Amino acid sequence: MGVFGPAHAQDAASGRARAQPCVVCHGPLGLSTMPDTPHLAGQPAIYLAAQLRAYRSGARKHEVMAVMARPLTDADIEQLAAWFASIRVEAKEP
Repeated sequence: MGVFGPAHAQDAASGRARAQPCVVCHGPLGLSTMPDTPHLAGQPAIYLAAQLRAYRSGARKHEVMAVMARPLTDADIEQLAAWFASIRVEAKEP
């Protein structure tokens, strides 16, 4: 079921542990530290999973992400998507 059902909280906890390689570019809480790298925190899990699958298959091109996504299993992708989707992001007026 993963990011699409009741296992979401368990997947998010597993995803947090699995996300250590992502921290370098996307930050420890999914907030990028690099100007050309997107924030992942708060993105919908279904979107994140689709993008990771596209990188893994080669349908979406990015030199670094292709290498990072290639070894991911479907379970890894669901867990990573659940983790980043679970991070709450709030906007505040200046």
